[in-house]
Amino acid sequence: MNLPAHHPLVDGGTAASPLIRAYRGDRPETTPVWFMRQAGRSLPEYRALRVGMAMLDACLDPELSSEITLQPVRRHGVDAAIFFSDIVVPLRLAGVDVDIVPGRGPVLGAPIRTAQDVAALRALDPAALAPIAEGVARTVAELGSTPLIGFAGAPFTLAAYLVEGGPSKDHLRARTLMHADPAAWDALLGWAADVTGAFLRAQVLAGASAVQLFDSWVGSLSVVDYESRVAPFSAQAISHVKDLGIPVVHFGVGTGELLRSMHAIGADVMGVDDRIPLDEASRRLGSEVPLQGNINPALLAAPWPVLERHVLDVIERGRAASAHVLNLGHGVPPETDPDVLTRIVELAHA
Repeated sequence: MNLPAHHPLVDGGTAASPLIRAYRGDRPETTPVWFMRQAGRSLPEYRALRVGMAMLDACLDPELSSEITLQPVRRHGVDAAIFFSDIVVPLRLAGVDVDIVPGRGPVLGAPIRTAQDVAALRALDPAALAPIAEGVARTVAELGSTPLIGFAGAPFTLAAYLVEGGPSKDHLRARTLMHADPAAWDALLGWAADVTGAFLRAQVLAGASAVQLFDSWVGSLSVVDYESRVAPFSAQAISHVKDLGIPVVHFGVGTGELLRSMHAIGADVMGVDDRIPLDEASRRLGSEVPLQGNINPALLAAPWPVLERHVLDVIERGRAASAHVLNLGHGVPPETDPDVLTRIVELAHA
């Protein structure tokens, strides 16, 4: 299946944008920049909009999710919007009892820890994705030539939340299940891959020009465990959009040793966290792979001369790759001064 005729990559809306050019391995005249978690907690206009509304309710309100997605584009002049949602939204839409607890994160009513628990999971009804598609379509209509990035959580990170029942420092229960009951593990990751893949596909068909698969917790795995027990399911997740020909970005935290393996699932662009310099990441991957990253979020609160030197160093190291999209090595911390992000965009574009 091809993209719809009105899709911005087809009708010319975003195909020549700096972001899409960079994602396709071309190096535009100015370095494109956007920030993970740019939509949300650091913006006062976001906090004002969210008063009295639960996170997942905001994600599933098309008008609200669209407005929140657009806020950082208006404020910072970034080269892309990323759709405001959460990696557990497709789990909720598939009937999983999950909520986002302020100050803690996603929490499940009942963890998924046995083969019986996995067998009880329901397939995602495509009709449940209607609020996502509407939110994306509303956003794309406002963005014009600025691309929208769709996103989803990778199967391992979703499984880590499902098995642990909430956030975890070491994901020990999930990693134990992987080896203690391989059949249940494979069934769980297969289910997660199809749910998150359908979530990605709905965003692309509604107008997203690229997607990013977040494997936030995959850095807790060895290369052997990743390649044998996780990578096939990450490939399965992105197989839901590969026929649409859009750029796929893959990102994880603490994944310097996994970069080659994560790229091999079929990713076009590798997001790099701030634990490894971009030139070293490019050396490991081969210089033909476009990179995204990797400003240290801890430096956003540093004096400007310190941050400026760091940003310029990141841009310089990014020249080792075929193309580079400037971003953070993880998400925007909630206490970040929004003016600092605007200043980084201006510096990159200059």
